Amino acid sequence: MTEVPFIAIEGPIGIGKTSLARKISAHFDFHLLKEIVEGNPFLGKFYEDIEAWSFQTEMFFLCNRFKQLEDIETAYLHENKAVVADYHISKNMIFAKRTLQADKFDKYEQIYQILTKDMPLPNMMIYLHASLDTIMERIHQRGRDVEQNIKDTYLAGLIQDYEDYMNEFEVLHPNIPLIRINGDKTDFVRYQNDLDPIIEIVTDHLQGNVAANKR
Repeated sequence: MTEVPFIAIEGPIGIGKTSLARKISAHFDFHLLKEIVEGNPFLGKFYEDIEAWSFQTEMFFLCNRFKQLEDIETAYLHENKAVVADYHISKNMIFAKRTLQADKFDKYEQIYQILTKDMPLPNMMIYLHASLDTIMERIHQRGRDVEQNIKDTYLAGLIQDYEDYMNEFEVLHPNIPLIRINGDKTDFVRYQNDLDPIIEIVTDHLQGNVAANKR
């Protein structure tokens, strides 16, 4: 890989994005970019009443992620410093399509396109996916108060939204490696033997040894 490494990790709520980003950051000594989640003042209300609080919630995330990526581009990528992020800003559209009513979505999409048209794309995407049961179990295990009111139906729809988006991402960006990790079969948080193959795949891509690798 001749570009400055910019790895994004994506997947549904509770799948382990931040945990994997931390481990990759520590292993390769890459800067860790973490999205702001618990700082969103609307999130708890959102899970209680999605329709009433979706626009405020999504706008908060969009503005904060935009600012984070703007700073990262200036302070790290332009300085040839590698970055691993526990999100990609395009996730905003995944959530917005599911939560916003049509009139608000149209307004949101216009703002999104304006803010993100010049944002840097990752040159490696890691997609964590798992069944609803696995994700619900992990959400309960980490015990964030704001997430305890998430409805199974909302999360199930989000899982499918991510799958659809990642399939589309693969078509639209054939030159960006998309590494798929099955969370039902892999627990890289507790087991080093599950983490090692992921590190190996990332290493191979960084060294340019493979064109595509999925598992």
